[in-house]
Amino acid sequence: MPPTPPDFLRPLLAKPVAIFGGGVSGEGVRTLLAALGVEGKTYDAKFVEFTAAAARRHALVVFSPGFVPDHPWLARARGAGAECLGELDFAALFWRGVVVAVTGTNGKTTLTEFLAHALVSIGRGARATGNIGHPFAQLVAATPDGGRDLLAVCEVSSFQAETLRFFRADATLWTNFAEDHLERHASLESYFGAKWNLVVHTAPPGGGGSGRVNPKRRRETAATVFIGSTVQRFARKYDRALASVVTVATEGQPADARLAGTVFADYPQRENFLLAAAWWRAAGLAEAGLFAAARTFQLGRHRLAPVAERDGITYWNDSKATNFHAVEAALAGFAAPVVLIAGGKSKGGDFAGFVHRIAPRVKHALLIGETSAELAFHCATFRVAHTSCVTLAEAVHRAAELASPGEHVLLSPGFASFDLFRNYEDRGDQFEALVRDPGAPVPSLR
Repeated sequence: MPPTPPDFLRPLLAKPVAIFGGGVSGEGVRTLLAALGVEGKTYDAKFVEFTAAAARRHALVVFSPGFVPDHPWLARARGAGAECLGELDFAALFWRGVVVAVTGTNGKTTLTEFLAHALVSIGRGARATGNIGHPFAQLVAATPDGGRDLLAVCEVSSFQAETLRFFRADATLWTNFAEDHLERHASLESYFGAKWNLVVHTAPPGGGGSGRVNPKRRRETAATVFIGSTVQRFARKYDRALASVVTVATEGQPADARLAGTVFADYPQRENFLLAAAWWRAAGLAEAGLFAAARTFQLGRHRLAPVAERDGITYWNDSKATNFHAVEAALAGFAAPVVLIAGGKSKGGDFAGFVHRIAPRVKHALLIGETSAELAFHCATFRVAHTSCVTLAEAVHRAAELASPGEHVLLSPGFASFDLFRNYEDRGDQFEALVRDPGAPVPSLR
């Protein structure tokens, strides 16, 4: 049973709580409300509309990250006098353990999973949660006494960070920053500001968050904000104070023999380890434990992994690469130009700059999805050989014709998957099935 709600929240829970979004985050909220013995009503544009009449029936709205701050439903709820909280904020009101937040344009899921893995491997009570598909609300609901003796490693997206009010991290690790999500944020500076709000909601050194931290674990929050090299550059550009943060050199660092044979031996994953190590040392934990954990850690699927070799051609699945920075990081790992499969649903950004930067590393670009026509225009401008493909199956077939033995075919889309696929996992699964059996039909999960 989660702890007693704070005083201001109790009267708001007397009425059914409106849950905006019927996805994973919304289900997490519903589970937490059930644990509290509170009724929840889900509103989702696909099924149930949130009308003016509905707004009058609720004193509290808990919304999923997909709802922009000025969404008409949120405006309607506020107009009716309701309190509106993001899922992360709502869950945080019941959490009594330590929170280590992780954010970044890329790498945040891997860093979240690795840090939790490393802590568990040395006998610490830790759970990975947040924007990794396991909502904070779900963790709170499943944890007795609000996780008083646990450490939550919580992935936080910019969509979640921009509306934070009550969430308080005891430490924050910010891996990197690059162009992304400009379909949601008005500018690159706005995107940076959304993530910076997480820094604002991180306890100062020795502050112990909201007073909820077990004093025996205070050492783990001695230094609180750790930022990588690219974050430092943008912080200076946007005039954000760095005096209270720990700056970590994460770019261009020499190889470490202790990481040989691990997923962190090379970039881009090396960056994640360097951030983890900085926090680990500040927390007073023995470094040997982190290196041991690196040797047993396995990357999640769809993150730049070889799928198969056919006719001397190696195929790589990097379907989780949904922005330009991720594609560029993947391409940097190949010694010679590759056959690249890219494209999908646009998230905004500088297409021309992206194509210009990757041009030297691409032998031929096979373009799919909503952005294929615009990418084709820029490929022509920068003289990148390219072919527009109607389906992923066509792209894989053409890749087999274009690549020579010893070369590589890389699925690293650079865009969201929701134009042709259910999600990036569906996209990666279809790619792997097509590579392994080109003649087999691959039904979409859409």
